[in-house]
Amino acid sequence: MAVRLEKSWKELLKDEFDKPYFKSLSEFVHDEYKNHTVYPPAKFIFNALDSLPVDKVKVIILGQDPYHGEGQAHGLSFSVPDGTALPPSLQNIYKELKADVDKSPSPSGNLERWVKEGVLLLNATLTVRAHQAGSHQNKGWEQFTDAIIHQLAESKENLVFILWGNYAQRKGSFIDTQKHLVIKSAHPSPLSAHNGFFGSQPFSKTNEYLIAHGQSPINW
Repeated sequence: MAVRLEKSWKELLKDEFDKPYFKSLSEFVHDEYKNHTVYPPAKFIFNALDSLPVDKVKVIILGQDPYHGEGQAHGLSFSVPDGTALPPSLQNIYKELKADVDKSPSPSGNLERWVKEGVLLLNATLTVRAHQAGSHQNKGWEQFTDAIIHQLAESKENLVFILWGNYAQRKGSFIDTQKHLVIKSAHPSPLSAHNGFFGSQPFSKTNEYLIAHGQSPINW
């Protein structure tokens, strides 16, 4: 897996690419794309990073796996390409967006417009075999994405980390809450959204914090 990456991320993460885990991960991912149907399309593996330089990041929304259905994953957590039916979790995110900041959601599930505002839509695992949720977990991606979170948390101040569900909260457990805002709630999945996601107001809380720290709010 040749790592062609936006230059500011390549610099921030340069120590990772020569580590044994990343070399093993690269071989695994290469073989998976060669022998199986894997999502997202290979050109979108690093889409979250390529779409948003390090210095533009203001908010991180942490997901787990890419969507594993055809045409859904394009390298941004919770997002789907234009023209794709909204997955259930994204439907619930849009419901909370409307309730929280009274913003009528776009009919499209493509969240690239959030990326342009400074929102890093990062999954913990950046690839998945078709129709097999979790199939690329514990192969090295989590270590790589941990490094992304560590480097951001160390090198920047006053970021907002939005951690939905237990998995994201464990992954972000080391973030310094004196230096950054960490917003935690239940996951927006239909299985858990009624247990604390609805009513959690992540969008307004994010903007209140950004404004209080001299940054422009996100146009959700």
